[in-house]
Amino acid sequence: MASAAATGGGGDTPTPAANADPVQAVSPRASAGTAGTGYEALREEALACTRCRLSETRGSVVFSDGNPDARLVVVGEAPGANEDRTGLPFVGQAGRLLDLLLAAVGLSRQDSVYICNVLKCRPPGNRNPAPDEIELCSPYLRQQISLVSPEAILAVGTFSAQLLTGQNRPLGKLRGEVYSYEGVPLVVSYHPAALLRNSGWTRATWDDLQLLRQILDGS
Repeated sequence: MASAAATGGGGDTPTPAANADPVQAVSPRASAGTAGTGYEALREEALACTRCRLSETRGSVVFSDGNPDARLVVVGEAPGANEDRTGLPFVGQAGRLLDLLLAAVGLSRQDSVYICNVLKCRPPGNRNPAPDEIELCSPYLRQQISLVSPEAILAVGTFSAQLLTGQNRPLGKLRGEVYSYEGVPLVVSYHPAALLRNSGWTRATWDDLQLLRQILDGS
C-alpha cells in the first residue's frame, strides 16, 4: 500500500521510534535462526493483537515476509488490500516492483531481505496510518528489527521514513542521507507504489539503492 503521504509529501506526524541522526555517508516463509523463539513469540503475539481499532476490520495480520536472518530489513507503511488478503507484505504490482529493485542490487526476499510494515493491519480504504495506530503498533517493528539484527534498513514511504529517522520532514528532503537507527545504517526512499504513479522518482530511487549497496559492501 502507498498512502497519499507516501508520494513524498508530509502527512500526519508519526511518533518517533528512536533517536536517529544523520551520519556521514562514507517471514513466516523462513524459519528464524538467530531470532529463535523470541521471534516466534513476537509473531504469535502480533497475529493475535487487538491493541487498536484496526483489529476489528482487518482480514489478516501482515507480520512479515522474507528471511529473519536477512542482511537488510525493508520497512513499508501499512498493508493494502492484497496484503490483507494474503497475509504477506508487498504483494501485487508494488511488490513485484520492489522485488525487481532489490534484484537490481543483488538482493532478494528469499535469501537476504526481511520485509515488514509500520502497521501490521490494513487501514480501511487504504487511508493513511493514524498517529495512535503507529504508536500502538510500532513496538512490534522495533522488536522485529532488534531480533533480525540486520546490516542495514531501507525505509520506503513517508510514514516509515519519518518514524525511523524521528524527523518530520517530507520524504524528498529526508532521502539522500545515511541515518543511524539503534546503530544500524538507515536509508530512506520512495515507496514502490509511488513509483508506479510517478516514474520521475525512478532515478532518485536508484541513487538510494546505490547508497544502500555501498553500505552493504562496506564502502
